[in-house]
Amino acid sequence: MSKRLVIALGGNALGNTPQQQLDLVKNTASTIVDLVEEGYDVVIGHGNGPQVGMVNLAFEFAHNNNAGTPGMPFPECGAMTQGYIGYHLQQAIQAELERRGIDKPVATVVTQVEVSREDPAFQHPTKPIGSFYSKEEADRIVAETGYTFVEDAGRGYRRVVPSPIPVSIVELRMVEQLVSQHNIVITVGGGGIPVVREQYGYSGVAAVIDKDRASSRLALDLHADMLVILTAVDQVCVNFNKPDQKALSEMSLAEARQYIAEKQFAPGSMLPKVESCIEYVEKTENGQALITSLQKAREALQGKTGTIIHR
Repeated sequence: MSKRLVIALGGNALGNTPQQQLDLVKNTASTIVDLVEEGYDVVIGHGNGPQVGMVNLAFEFAHNNNAGTPGMPFPECGAMTQGYIGYHLQQAIQAELERRGIDKPVATVVTQVEVSREDPAFQHPTKPIGSFYSKEEADRIVAETGYTFVEDAGRGYRRVVPSPIPVSIVELRMVEQLVSQHNIVITVGGGGIPVVREQYGYSGVAAVIDKDRASSRLALDLHADMLVILTAVDQVCVNFNKPDQKALSEMSLAEARQYIAEKQFAPGSMLPKVESCIEYVEKTENGQALITSLQKAREALQGKTGTIIHR
């Protein structure tokens, strides 16, 4: 029986513009097909921070400069990015599969992820989206729209939106059917379109779910054998960027929590990745999580690099 991997792709796999993304997904596709060749059933989640911000701002610019152009609600912008990122990934993966003579379908599922109306995240927006702006540009956009902006790691100001915790994946049964037939599935794009339960069905809310947390939820619900988070570094490090920096080949749950208590992981980058791995591992009997780079995914799954999180 094939082992089931849920892979969360970092922003470095997608780039910041559609053209850049078209080029970068060729490398991403090569890694994905490497894992297919290793015999894994692969389910792919991805982020959409730059993309959803770009789509949202483009519609706003058009709306503000042309009275006939409608504004676009934020959940719909998320759905649009799921579609076009999925299209680029599908196209690149299909080409790579054909290049290697592998006959396997690839499908993107436009995926809703339920969140709670009571989630405290709605009172405290933290998730950066879109482009970087100077303080003057950010202040002007705040005055026009009422958005929340924060300074982001010394690189400028970015809009922030709520980042609620994923509760359940609405299209889970469909994803399960596709995976059980050994298709490559792209789902929970951008962390999924955040929705809240209504009396009948769901309605979208203006938020972005962290893609690592959504992928962790997906890995749990699909009973995956491993959660794999692909990012910009080969291994998780402690004392990062300090003279005594140390790369970790493995972490137990207790060690991971200790490092978090020591504030070893940056809140905007490695912390949610490690927390998502902890959530997955602690709720599975034999599950393991892996954090590594896109380029080293195959080697990491062979135990040659990467950081494994285990019980």
